[in-house]
Amino acid sequence: MNTSPPTSRTTGSGQRRLGPWLRCWAARPGARFRLVCLPHAGGGAGSYRPWATLLPPDVELIAVQYPGREDRWSDPLVDRMDELVSAVAGSLLRVLDRPYALFGHSMGSAVAWELAHELRDRGVSGPRRLFASGREAPGIARTGEVHRQDDAALCAELERLGGTHPEVLADPELRTAVLGYVRNDYRLIETYRPVARRPLDCPIEVFTGDADPELRLARSADHAGGWTALTTARTAVHVFPGDHFYLNPGRERVVRTVLRRLSPSFARDTRGWPSTP
Repeated sequence: MNTSPPTSRTTGSGQRRLGPWLRCWAARPGARFRLVCLPHAGGGAGSYRPWATLLPPDVELIAVQYPGREDRWSDPLVDRMDELVSAVAGSLLRVLDRPYALFGHSMGSAVAWELAHELRDRGVSGPRRLFASGREAPGIARTGEVHRQDDAALCAELERLGGTHPEVLADPELRTAVLGYVRNDYRLIETYRPVARRPLDCPIEVFTGDADPELRLARSADHAGGWTALTTARTAVHVFPGDHFYLNPGRERVVRTVLRRLSPSFARDTRGWPSTP
């Protein structure tokens, strides 16, 4: 696995080249803040690409690209949390030269939590905030054995959660390819066993859809899916309309909430910022 520091340069399209693990579609060298986003199981960095135009010039989006999908189709899959987090942390070292936050959806929330600890262990200043979306806290999140089941059961799980286009599952060749990395990600999160660690010291913002079958929360930190115990700082809960993938149709509202929680000065308008400074 390639864990060497990423190279960084800006293309004419405004994209930053950051090596295999990171994607940045709107380079903002003068940004005061970086938002690092981690996808769900079976997801890719591209799921966050529409966020880039919703962020103000002071915030630069960095999305993590897991191997085996999108533009990393031929790269070897990783099915161990420690290996994944180590590689992502190594790639992020060069871009964490200013304040940052971590946003992870579903499996990505567990990756974000592990990543915050890994970066702290490497001597990096912690995130200003950790946004945990669509999953209970590591240690209490329910796990299953979907990765051991046949393709029909895996497809049924994807249909239950939503977020996968029916055309993908209807095409036999495409379905086989997609289920390969989806099964890998389910293996990673279902075999993941977090170890006890000293709590973080950053606020944790818990996001969920009001009809999410994976994380049904009240609007209170007392019912924050176990995340409250993982930090010495404040925990807040934000419930949005929608199911497990509420953050797709509700993108503007979600991004606006993220920005407001980072700083009121960031949350002026999310109807579309220029893609470059």
